Amino acid sequence: MVSLLPRREGKELDRLRREMDRLFDRLAEWKPSFFRGEEGQWLPAIDLSETSKEIIVKAELSGMDPKDIDVSLSGNTLKIQGERKQETEEEGENFHKIERSYGAFLRTIQLPAEVDPDKVKATYKKGVLTLKMPKTKAETMKKIEIGPA
Repeated sequence: MVSLLPRREGKELDRLRREMDRLFDRLAEWKPSFFRGEEGQWLPAIDLSETSKEIIVKAELSGMDPKDIDVSLSGNTLKIQGERKQETEEEGENFHKIERSYGAFLRTIQLPAEVDPDKVKATYKKGVLTLKMPKTKAETMKKIEIGPA
């Protein structure tokens, strides 16, 4: 490719071009099915929803055994942590690309309302952890009348 910019002494433009190429290479590898944390970590995608009676959290943890997942609740803070173990390589198997993430993770989620920790129900089906947490008290809205000054 012919550059439209005049050639300058030094390597500033070449260095800038290499940095831009690295940036676009990293963007091309981005996967929307999960979020990345620090280098080497992965974070499962979650859905957080609320009804009038409960808060529901769904976490995408495909390929994991439920015994490798720990869930804890402290006040309005929910922690989901665990480790997805990498499958052992088969003899004679040569990998060309590895896109699935492995290793330990920790998701900390601030819940929008108080829940009863003794009544939380957790299920794991088809790689999705579902937590149903009943609210401790129904939030009521009271209309406040504005009187004359």
